[in-house]
Amino acid sequence: MTRVTGKFQITLPKRLVDAFGIRVGDEVELVPAGEAISIVPAHAQRSSLSPQERLRLFDEATQRTKRSAKSKKLPAAKDRGWTREDLYIRGRSS
Repeated sequence: MTRVTGKFQITLPKRLVDAFGIRVGDEVELVPAGEAISIVPAHAQRSSLSPQERLRLFDEATQRTKRSAKSKKLPAAKDRGWTREDLYIRGRSS
């Protein structure tokens, strides 16, 4: 856990500094993320796509997922060799 100093400064944990390649003098961006704050190194890749382009790509991915799900339908109950009702009577004495 990191504490905020009297000058509103924080120290980044060494494990994160090493993992993200942050060096002394590097700039980081503080980005609001809902109820949290994200710290993004300035050298991190930023998306150069516009919001419209990102939405278009998201919609295309959604359509691909839907087409894929349609092609992988589960077998009908009659093809399983048992019915739902069998589950309720199996193992019970009559």
